[in-house]
Amino acid sequence: MPRARPVINYSQTAVDLQEQGSGCLSGFMIVPFVVIFISAILGTIAWKTTPTISMEIPPIASTGISPIFRIEVQYWADSISKWAAASQLDPNLAATIMQIESCGDPRATSSAGAMGLFQVMPFHFYAMDDPYNPGTNAERGLAYLTKSLATSGGNARLAMAGYNGGIGVINRSEWTWSAQTKRYVQYGAPIYEDARNGINPSPALQEWYEKYGASLCRQAHQRLGLP
Repeated sequence: MPRARPVINYSQTAVDLQEQGSGCLSGFMIVPFVVIFISAILGTIAWKTTPTISMEIPPIASTGISPIFRIEVQYWADSISKWAAASQLDPNLAATIMQIESCGDPRATSSAGAMGLFQVMPFHFYAMDDPYNPGTNAERGLAYLTKSLATSGGNARLAMAGYNGGIGVINRSEWTWSAQTKRYVQYGAPIYEDARNGINPSPALQEWYEKYGASLCRQAHQRLGLP
């Protein structure tokens, strides 16, 4: 677990400063105070008008997945569309998660115990669930993704971080994220962007495949009996 950041007691600091002075603004304090006040107003205006780059998800315009995904994920294309619709998610977002998590291997299991297509941890399943059943795995995994997306205010990049590192990371500074979570969004976010924008082939997906996904996708390919 990352160490907590030190908490500064701003109210105590203010009290200490007040005790050092006379308790009111002297003539020497008025000019700097006015300058600071005006600067704060201008800074607020600039902050509100400066464009920000986000990955907020637009209204779902497609019911299918992009052709950028590998053949092992394309194998599940119809199912992904159905599962995403049931969860009111963009199918390309669901496909991106599957691509990175299992590359379409329904029996994938991680060293941490995550299982199935969406690499869902055991504690997300009910007692009678079959974690490796594709439909059940998708339902539990996408439910968590939906919760992560809601917590992130619709920001897909942050939702991916929450899916990988736990929803609690969404409201934490990125420097506290684990190396795995940073890597997850480093590839997941641009893959999703490429899928949304129809960039095929996807440079981001190709880089992920060459660095991390080759053996995972080879295993999925064999498991699915693809030629």
